[in-house]
Amino acid sequence: MNNPGNLKYHESHTWLKAGADGIATVGITDHAQEQLGDVVYVQQPAVGSTVTQGEACGVIESVKTAADVHAPATGVVTEVNAALDEAPESVNADPYAAWLFRIRLSDAAQLNALLDAAGYEKALG
Repeated sequence: MNNPGNLKYHESHTWLKAGADGIATVGITDHAQEQLGDVVYVQQPAVGSTVTQGEACGVIESVKTAADVHAPATGVVTEVNAALDEAPESVNADPYAAWLFRIRLSDAAQLNALLDAAGYEKALG
C-alpha cells in the first residue's frame, strides 16, 4: 500500500499535506481509491465554504458505490482541483497527485490529531 511519509492521514481515509503558508492540500488515500474502484465523479466543497474536521464535505462516486469525503482538518476552502471535473479517474491513477481541494487551516493544532503513515497503516489492520 502506498502511503507517503510526508503526509498526515485522517481515519476516514483522507490525507492532508500542510504547507508553510497555512494552506493544506487534501485528497483521498490509496486505500480509499482501491476500495471504491473506478471513480466516475467527484463532488468537491465550494470555494469559500468552511469544512470541519471529521465531517463530510464532498462525495466520490465510483462504478461500485458512492462515499462521503470527510475533512481531515477544519478550514476555509481556497481551491478545488478542477481537473477532476473532466478526469475523475485520475484519482485511481494517483490519489496523491489527484488532490481534491485546498484549505486555509483554522487550527493548525488539529494536525496533531492526524495519523502519520505508519499509524494509518496500523489503523487499516
